[in-house]
Amino acid sequence: MIDHTGLNVTDPSKSRDFYEKALAPIGYKVLMVIPTEYTEGKVVLGLGVAPKPDFWMNEGKVNQPRMHIAFRAEHHKQVDEFYKAALAAGGRDNGAPGPRPHYHKDYYGAFVLDPDGHNIEVVCHDPV
Repeated sequence: MIDHTGLNVTDPSKSRDFYEKALAPIGYKVLMVIPTEYTEGKVVLGLGVAPKPDFWMNEGKVNQPRMHIAFRAEHHKQVDEFYKAALAAGGRDNGAPGPRPHYHKDYYGAFVLDPDGHNIEVVCHDPV
């Protein structure tokens, strides 16, 4: 089981705004900001569903190749809401919400590119 993951972002303010809005439909919010005296002056923050952050953003040179991170949704509506919120927050379409039967029969996901071009997905594995 994965405990946490993360990625580098070039503009932490812009990325924070994007992720706070895009991931709100699945209950994610900023839960921790590491003081810059521990991070060599770089912005480091953790998002998640309380009480523990499991997705970390670190100010730095963008990951090469760009990352693909998928977040689990409880139902299809959350996938749809993520997609709308992410586009409204400045994300770019990389796959509208819908079934992806080539992954498995109940796979329903949406894909958006974040401000640095990382492929961010929200997926539901339940039939409805």
